[in-house]
Amino acid sequence: MVTSVAKGRAAHSEPDYIARAEALAEGFAARAAEHDRTGSFPFENFRELSEAGLLSLTVPAVHGGAGAGARYAARVIGIIGKADPSTALVLSMHYINHLVMGRSPTWPAKLSRKLARESVEGLALVNALRVEPELGSPARGGLPATIARRTETGWRLTGHKIYSTGSPILKWYLVWARTDEAEPRVGQFLVPAGLPGTRIVETWDHHGLRASGSHDVIFDDVVIPLDAEVDVRNPQEWRAPDIAQATVHTVFVAAIYDGVARAARDWFVQFLKQRVPASLGAPLATLPRAQEILGAIEARLAVNARLIETFARDFDEGVDLSTGESNVIKLTVTNNAVAVVEDALSLTGNHGLSRTNPLERHYRDVLCGRVHTPQDDATRTGLGRAALGL
Repeated sequence: MVTSVAKGRAAHSEPDYIARAEALAEGFAARAAEHDRTGSFPFENFRELSEAGLLSLTVPAVHGGAGAGARYAARVIGIIGKADPSTALVLSMHYINHLVMGRSPTWPAKLSRKLARESVEGLALVNALRVEPELGSPARGGLPATIARRTETGWRLTGHKIYSTGSPILKWYLVWARTDEAEPRVGQFLVPAGLPGTRIVETWDHHGLRASGSHDVIFDDVVIPLDAEVDVRNPQEWRAPDIAQATVHTVFVAAIYDGVARAARDWFVQFLKQRVPASLGAPLATLPRAQEILGAIEARLAVNARLIETFARDFDEGVDLSTGESNVIKLTVTNNAVAVVEDALSLTGNHGLSRTNPLERHYRDVLCGRVHTPQDDATRTGLGRAALGL
């Protein structure tokens, strides 16, 4: 049973959260095209998610959240991803961090309780800021250029983060940085948004997920308290992956892009039913070729659903999982999602690529699935090396 004990909010059963997400998704989908066109951030979506109690879905029940696991949260993300994947991406990062901090032995209890309480009580999103102009993805190795200098009264943070998803609305940044010690340590520092010396530079102008607000965030000697240190270690101690984080990241990213593919599938079905070429004198749906393409789409989506569902369930039930498995799930689901939209485009032609139809937007959005860590080349290389015993 998933419950919420937030002040003034009655307890709800699991189906109620799904119903709430589905109810909100209709409005999100109606606004998605305009946010995509202008690159504007969907603030209203997050106000509605907060009012519906969905921002605290993965906050532990002991802290007043719903206490939902990966399987249930992935269902919500898939619903939102189908309506507006930019919103789903910001939401998924927030969910990941609360799931991880609720299970992590390294998270300071005082800080995790604070973030949990704020998420239950209002609009308080969190995301990790890790990528830098020179460093690229930390998953590829290397020390961050962002530096935390310790003083007697606190840390002073200086650095430049890019692709900071949700930056216009985040209340908390988990900043990946190194210390200025003789032997630098590396890790996460919890930084409140809006402190003096913090700037958001609106650089996000991408092909897809245009409403995700993934701008640059610059820290110029920003002062944070000493207890803002979340998990800072010697660099070599980070070589072993965080299985919990890798798993939920895989499941949630997969759910977003599977949602995009399902939106494309729904549009494609209506197109096949309604499009009647003069040369045919009947809907495209009557063509065996169209039926075959749609059948291939259905097959890919069926595989995706099974992979997301079973992998998330295994995580929730404590099954021993590996990062290799996680990487394969992400690779398979996101590439299936891309193939779904490409299959639809193969038959719709100019109609599918017209800005007047949503399939063009779905195609731009679904391609972003390949950008998320782990990237396809890293996954395939890792699998190959493992098979060779290297």
